[in-house]
Amino acid sequence: MTYEEIIAFHGHSCPGIAIGYRMAQAALHALAEARAEDEEIVAIVENDACGVDALQCLTGCTFGKGNFIFRDYGKQVYTLFSRKTKQGVRVVFNEDKISETVRKDRQKFIDWILGADEKDVVTVREVTIDEPERAVIRKSVLCARCGERVMETRTREVGGRLLCIPCAG
Repeated sequence: MTYEEIIAFHGHSCPGIAIGYRMAQAALHALAEARAEDEEIVAIVENDACGVDALQCLTGCTFGKGNFIFRDYGKQVYTLFSRKTKQGVRVVFNEDKISETVRKDRQKFIDWILGADEKDVVTVREVTIDEPERAVIRKSVLCARCGERVMETRTREVGGRLLCIPCAG
């Protein structure tokens, strides 16, 4: 997938998309993997910023397929795991390598991220992680208050009735 296609998906070009693009490329290269059709690759992301859209586009890891895990740590860090090779890599954005002058100019910042050597943009290291569980299709039940379907594992028992989290709160 090209950077232009990712911009079209995300809606605009920005440093975050460029960062995610380079980070995802580096991870796939290090794992010698291509875009996941199903759950061949698992991505663990540590922020919910723009770059995650690029990661999803390039890697094929999504919430819907169950191979996308979000940990709200506020870091520009992605860990990718190959189910085929059992290899994991952790990719960290090297923000400290960018001059303040470049950082202040949005387009220069994007151009630097897209054009710099990979080693200057990101640090990639192998990691060992437990293989994440595969996606599980869970039973849905009706919330006793609002009547909407909800995953049984996301219900709360209140007064002997199963309620969805918003109704239980």
